[in-house]
Amino acid sequence: MSWEKEIQELAQRNSLAEQMGGSEKVARQHEFGKLTIRERLDRMVDPGSFHEIGKLAGAGQYDEAGNLETFTPSNFVFGTAELDGMPVIISGDDFTVRGGSADASIAGKRLQAEGLALELRLPHIRLVDGMGGGGSVKTIETAGRTYIPQVAGWDTIVGHLGVAPSVSLALGSVAGIGAARVATSHYSVIVRDTAQMMIAGPALVDWASLGDVSKEELGSSSIHTRNGAIDDEAASEDEAFAMARRFLSYLPENVDQLPRRTGCTDPVDRAEDFLLDIVPRDPRKVYKMRSVINAVCDEGSFFEIGRKWGKSVIVGLGRLDGVAVALFAEDPMIYGGAWTADACRKLIRFCDLASTFHLPIVHLVDCPGFLIGKQSEENATIRFGSQALAALGQTTVPFCSVVIRKAFGVAGASNTKPGSNHFRFSWPSGDWGSLPIEGGIEVAYKAELAEVDDYDSHLTMIKERLNRLRSPFRSAEYFEIEEIIDPRHTRQNLCRWANLAYRALRPGESRFTFRP
Repeated sequence: MSWEKEIQELAQRNSLAEQMGGSEKVARQHEFGKLTIRERLDRMVDPGSFHEIGKLAGAGQYDEAGNLETFTPSNFVFGTAELDGMPVIISGDDFTVRGGSADASIAGKRLQAEGLALELRLPHIRLVDGMGGGGSVKTIETAGRTYIPQVAGWDTIVGHLGVAPSVSLALGSVAGIGAARVATSHYSVIVRDTAQMMIAGPALVDWASLGDVSKEELGSSSIHTRNGAIDDEAASEDEAFAMARRFLSYLPENVDQLPRRTGCTDPVDRAEDFLLDIVPRDPRKVYKMRSVINAVCDEGSFFEIGRKWGKSVIVGLGRLDGVAVALFAEDPMIYGGAWTADACRKLIRFCDLASTFHLPIVHLVDCPGFLIGKQSEENATIRFGSQALAALGQTTVPFCSVVIRKAFGVAGASNTKPGSNHFRFSWPSGDWGSLPIEGGIEVAYKAELAEVDDYDSHLTMIKERLNRLRSPFRSAEYFEIEEIIDPRHTRQNLCRWANLAYRALRPGESRFTFRP
């Protein structure tokens, strides 16, 4: 009474599932420069670690005797795996079966993937290609009815954001609910040229009389990595996989753990001489802030996020003596480092990420304030700026700042974290106040200047008088800045702080969860 016959059928069904949409559909996927879901899984996870769940789900066709004739597998594949030894849930759309749309999916598989990630408190990597489980018009005929829209399990997806890391990769033409699944994650990547993201595709846009546009014109990587809908773009799928792995390397498996500390061979007291003269004495001249970041972080450890949008503020993950930190800094080469509405939006998500996953925050400060002007007012910069300052204040992790040059106005107040005690350093080039004297001197001294014969020379005299008083050493006398340091010793000071900050970290859910 052996069960060999059933074991043979099991092997046959497993083999049919691995054929996906068939050789022609697989070839078409390759023609568009895309990998299949099973190729993606092989390249993404640690070798041999993927364990598939629900492999036999799909639609079978049977003869009159009840024998299986043909089988179309579900177009959603998921399971458990490991990434660099970290256990994860990984899921992905199979575009070779009805383009990932709902009429070929088993809804329970997608819900199960999201639910397991939440209940097991595991990171979730989504490989999105197509509708991401959304419906198509053909669903009406195959289901024999239409349905009123709902997003089943969305509470699970949002809840997971406060529990464990989620990464979404846009690997094809992603639309509808698929686009929403990409955006609702801690980190997202889109592959340049072979992937697009859109609310609705070209056919629906054309039907709505909104123009005849291509998928690239609607949702290319150049659009969504510059408006903040997607964090970063990759040149290939393999590069996207590598970026996801690197992002996760800075984070814990879930909020009940602390980020893993790595060994560090980069000397803590490494001093870079170029830091002594990198900041120009002329406040109108710029320098490369990324050079400063790379000089103070462990060698090669800085991983920038969202480089192509909100560009006046640089954000990313790095390490200080092996401790994972969240670092942000103004870029003086973009609007002089002034905070724009987009930069503030980027900073809000970044603060939420740091707080959720227990990453101490470092701010390298060169902030002239919020960007001013008509366009800035139209973009509601002060609204987003206020939210960014609130998000910074709400973070539940240690904070440290180094004033590199400017700290002016309301945005410049981000050199400190309200309601907390923290380390704060300044370079001798530090310059701060309610606004730069160059911008306010003629207003403040309007009456005095009106009474002199030589306006320019008197204005110069006032500037010289004020400049003697604006030295950071004067502020240090009043303990308004705690410590002024040699720029070359910045790494040493930050590493000392990072080691103390790491001891103060406490696992658990943040009071303010991640906002997608």
